[in-house]
Amino acid sequence: MKITRITAYQVDLPLHEGGYKWSGGKSVTVFDSTVVAVETDAGVTGWGEVCPLGPAYLAAYASGVRAGLAELAPQLIGENPLELNRLNRRMDAAMKGHPYVKSAVDMACWDILGQVSGQPVCVLLGGRYGDDFVLYRAISQESPEAMANSVAGYRAEGYRRFQLKVGGDPDVDIERIRAVRAVLQPGDRLVADANTGWTQHEAMRVVRAVHDVDVYIEQPCYSYEECLAVRRNTDHPFVLDEVVDSIDMLVRGKSDLAMDVVNIKISKFGGLTRARQARDLCVSLGIAMTIEDSWGGDIITAAIAHLAHSTPPEFLFTSTDFNSYVTQSIAEGAPQRVNGRMAASEMPGLGIKPRMEVLGKPVLIVDAT
Repeated sequence: MKITRITAYQVDLPLHEGGYKWSGGKSVTVFDSTVVAVETDAGVTGWGEVCPLGPAYLAAYASGVRAGLAELAPQLIGENPLELNRLNRRMDAAMKGHPYVKSAVDMACWDILGQVSGQPVCVLLGGRYGDDFVLYRAISQESPEAMANSVAGYRAEGYRRFQLKVGGDPDVDIERIRAVRAVLQPGDRLVADANTGWTQHEAMRVVRAVHDVDVYIEQPCYSYEECLAVRRNTDHPFVLDEVVDSIDMLVRGKSDLAMDVVNIKISKFGGLTRARQARDLCVSLGIAMTIEDSWGGDIITAAIAHLAHSTPPEFLFTSTDFNSYVTQSIAEGAPQRVNGRMAASEMPGLGIKPRMEVLGKPVLIVDAT
């Protein structure tokens, strides 16, 4: 089997709540997502998606996906999409770095492999554990009262895990954490996610001020070293996210006892192939994980679901349902949340069918001609 064409589409994903805010005053109202189709000479087409969280979150941005694909895709025509490790080495040889550019291509090739083998991607990634898995809800940064009200509303929808966007004024963040914790019940889990927004001394103030609160602290500072210093001065469970982008960082973090949980974002590692490698290493090292991506719609949500559903439950801290945050559906068959939980499709591949009327005209077509 050979890749004969790679096509990219651009799609806007408006948010139900009108906007999403996190540390440093950063915000997004409409997500700019790129959907990729990988066609083969066997008549099988696989689909992938990548959606950076704006240009100021990670070293990734939406138009960069399309520019990168214009450079990368011609190097992949004629390659076998079923040889995933080899294909990833080919992508790395053709383009140094820029894992987010490669993510949707790799995802689409897993979709092809699932369709050809007649298996859901989760089975190919290691097997389906249980009937479903737990989700978290990200709470956009607002006043303490507004955030507490949002959490109470989402709790009524079945969520039991909440990722509170902090990383602003430490005094206000302390109020945010305490206000939200007050509306939760036994068994609920609260994560205070600063998204690198605090300086080290600010983070130290916050963790000391909430020492009596049942809360996880996530990525308080920009650098690994700053986060490690905070980690060593608090007994709160600790989550690392933005700095965890490679196998090397996972090994280093484990050696330093730098975290209890890590966030595995598919596009940050370059696709499902490398994200699975990171996931399996975490299982071997005894590190719990949040399985997710930077953002996205139905196709990314499907890929997240397959990776999460194939993760041993004792190591799956939580996952997410990005398609429930946005107003636009881009594919049929994508998983949907039920009472704060979700399940991967049992259909072959990712189990989705793109809505071509929504995707519109391609913004990039690369083939052998």
